[in-house]
Amino acid sequence: MVTVNQQRVPRKRTYLMCSPEHFAVEYAINPWMDVTTPVDADLAVKQWDRLRETLVGLGHEVHLLAPEAGLPDMVFAANGAFVVDGTVYGARFKHEQRTAEAAAHRAFYESQGWRFIAPSETNEGEGDLAYLPEAHGGLVLAGHGFRTELAAHAEAQEALARPVVSLRLVDPRFYHLDVALASIDDANIAYYPGAFSVASQRVLAQLFPDAVLADDADALAFGLNLVSDGRNVVLNSEASRLAGKLRAAGYQPVPVELTELKKGGGSVKCCIAELRH
Repeated sequence: MVTVNQQRVPRKRTYLMCSPEHFAVEYAINPWMDVTTPVDADLAVKQWDRLRETLVGLGHEVHLLAPEAGLPDMVFAANGAFVVDGTVYGARFKHEQRTAEAAAHRAFYESQGWRFIAPSETNEGEGDLAYLPEAHGGLVLAGHGFRTELAAHAEAQEALARPVVSLRLVDPRFYHLDVALASIDDANIAYYPGAFSVASQRVLAQLFPDAVLADDADALAFGLNLVSDGRNVVLNSEASRLAGKLRAAGYQPVPVELTELKKGGGSVKCCIAELRH
């Protein structure tokens, strides 16, 4: 007899991460950041190291982007670009405190020989863009409302030659798509409906009738800021309810602690960009 877990097949992924050795909360550009809350820098590095080791232990390849002093949010590597089939759509950050990160990401991709397309519109990479290669022939889900401009969705579609579905975020706590929605395999997602406009909720329900729905507690625990290889789902250890829902759907939750990086408004997925060759 085949168990539900055996039906979920992991696929090896290639990721990009950046050490939080310069991480700090020196400014507040999202509702989670509080400059009066102390950050344990050593613990942030240890927790990040454990996340990286977890990915490697699951059989994935992790490339490293060199951190730069004065850019405390570089650890959130997902925001620097969006890669589909070897084409890189670059980021253009909304807040000046992060603007210089885009050049560091571009230098990395160009050094690797990737096809890089510089953006004209404000977008924050995988923070607001998610790719599902087996959903409806290959689909990009794109968030707007707080960081990424709606015009960037059309630009991304032209750059990547993939259909882009625009989703409006309406709750400032979920300021990026990747804190409200995640791909859990190549064709399906988990998401928190309350983060989206009513119209966007209807779009998601139509496109993904079998999605795993997260509740308020899951979302506020940064549970949806996860990374999945199609079977193993690496997620914030605080999101125990979501872990149970994923297990019931046949996935294998892999909890990790990221208490320090959460003070910057990010968790697992924020730290990880996927390099799709």
